Amino acid sequence: MNKPLILVVEDDPSVRNLITTTLKTNDYRYVVAPNGSTAIMEATSHNPEIILLDLGLPDMDGVQVIQTVRSWSNAPIIVISARSEDNDKIHALDAGADDYLTKPFSVEELLARLRVTQRRLALMTAEMVTASSVFVNGKLKVDYAGGCAYLGEDELHLTPIEYKLLCLLSKNVGKVLTHTFITQNIWGRSWDNDVASLRVFMATLRKKLEPTEESPQYIQTHIGVGYRMIKVN
Repeated sequence: MNKPLILVVEDDPSVRNLITTTLKTNDYRYVVAPNGSTAIMEATSHNPEIILLDLGLPDMDGVQVIQTVRSWSNAPIIVISARSEDNDKIHALDAGADDYLTKPFSVEELLARLRVTQRRLALMTAEMVTASSVFVNGKLKVDYAGGCAYLGEDELHLTPIEYKLLCLLSKNVGKVLTHTFITQNIWGRSWDNDVASLRVFMATLRKKLEPTEESPQYIQTHIGVGYRMIKVN
């Protein structure tokens, strides 16, 4: 089982070092953020698969981070906090957290929570692959197995890059994908000229998906951030 990328959001250096040392020892990949604003920036840049989040951050409450991240990401969020009151747990879970670990915690318990979350992610991915070898969104149909796409009855004539972009957007429908995330997935890197190329390819892809003014909008631009495929009824 491949180890997921984990975002560690913790302002206390000693706790942060304990968590990152544990992750490193167990071959997890991770990025760190010491406050809420950095956490949001890292989440948009790296699209982590799991987030470990402290609630008592110096610049904002962790619940605000949960609410912000949930506006574009369904990544599991495990809260690690010294707040042990039921109301605090309920507030975090209602905001969109998936699990709650109270400080002080044992390394073994943290690893166990991660394993459970990882198994849930693997199961969700397997179910998605099984259930959706063909993606349908309004008149748009993407046949992943066949490597082709259709708008209504007409096959779309896409370049390889356009097709890769369409697949990436469709597999993350409803989520805002940042320029960095897209370029890293398409070209394996993220340079300024890649972002400029991305805009060109996205414009040509959009013309093929939305050939007339009456056509539904499939791709939404988030200026300065990235793109999102909209779910069309």
